[in-house]
Amino acid sequence: MLSLLCLMLFVPRVFSSSTPVAVIFPQDPALRMGSSLTATCTVSPERGLHANTMYWTMNGKRLPSSTYDLLSPNCLSVTLHHLNGSQQQSGDNLVCHSGDGHVLAGSCLYVGMPPEKPVNLTCWSRNTKDLSCKWTPGGRGETFIKTKYTLKYKLRWYGRERECEDYSTGQRYTCYIPRDLALFTPYEIWVEASNQLGTATSDVITLDILDVVTTDPPDNVHVSRVGELEDQLTVHWGIPPALKDFLFQAKYQIRYRLEDSTEWKVVDNVGNQTSCRLAGLRAGTVYFVQVRCNPVGIYGSRKAGIWSDWSHPSAASTPHSERLQSGSCEPKPGEQNSTLRRELKQFFGWVRKHAYGCSGMSIKLYDQWRVWLQKSHKTRNQIL
Repeated sequence: MLSLLCLMLFVPRVFSSSTPVAVIFPQDPALRMGSSLTATCTVSPERGLHANTMYWTMNGKRLPSSTYDLLSPNCLSVTLHHLNGSQQQSGDNLVCHSGDGHVLAGSCLYVGMPPEKPVNLTCWSRNTKDLSCKWTPGGRGETFIKTKYTLKYKLRWYGRERECEDYSTGQRYTCYIPRDLALFTPYEIWVEASNQLGTATSDVITLDILDVVTTDPPDNVHVSRVGELEDQLTVHWGIPPALKDFLFQAKYQIRYRLEDSTEWKVVDNVGNQTSCRLAGLRAGTVYFVQVRCNPVGIYGSRKAGIWSDWSHPSAASTPHSERLQSGSCEPKPGEQNSTLRRELKQFFGWVRKHAYGCSGMSIKLYDQWRVWLQKSHKTRNQIL
């Protein structure tokens, strides 16, 4: 097809006859980068053209006469050394002209490199209904000529080899298989790269669709205050709708950030619950929160699934501190202040520093604080 398109560009404009005005040899060659080429342009004798009046161009630029060689009255050659990669994947245009500039004949040069072995082949299935795979070209990835990548797959122990057909996902080096996939049996999947200079094949990966499942983000994510607690927010969400009828145990992750920050803090210890209390937050501050899901153990699969995308951000603000609102000052030295109030203040300060993620002010947390307080008192007494 490329050769046909290239030849159509070089239909002579002034000579009308079924006999070609001139012929270039070789026609549409494929060459490795760094190689040399000698091409000839032979004019039909009956045309009355003399080769010493002709000249050559490459991609519209006239080639120096020092590269020419007059082989006969009707044959002019050109020699090109150390060829660079083609400037366009459809080939470089090498054209022979008559002395008055008219096109006599043309050839497309495909100068590049054979493909290298594709790498980093990975696949995922959205809700077990389909399969998408992506890969990376081997080496530097640039062959300078058109290179075709074909994703192939087959059932491991039986079945015929098949080719993925949908490469229109909007991302390069990606293919989508929308249907007709078997569950509970492994597939062998690989990628073949080919161009006019050679072929290369990736390593074969083996996978079961149930082991590479991902899903939609959790829906109905809501963030709300925990009463008047100034340093906490509660997050609730729903199971991804597409997985409600599946037998699986989900894992969830939460991430949150301040309104004026781009740095996210990730909470990993959520487990399979669909709510979480975030503690240790700033008072009177807006937080953005997102949740994502990992469908673990779909139909008994022993492998972890693949994390979904993050949900759309949901936002809420923590209550303002009552002390800040009232404008009260810290007690002056010597003012009467009960031991309980002082220790509670220390406790809440310690909680803000140490309690984060899916956490509440539990008895366990209080016990940890008491240990810290005892160590603090012991250290202070030693200094005194």
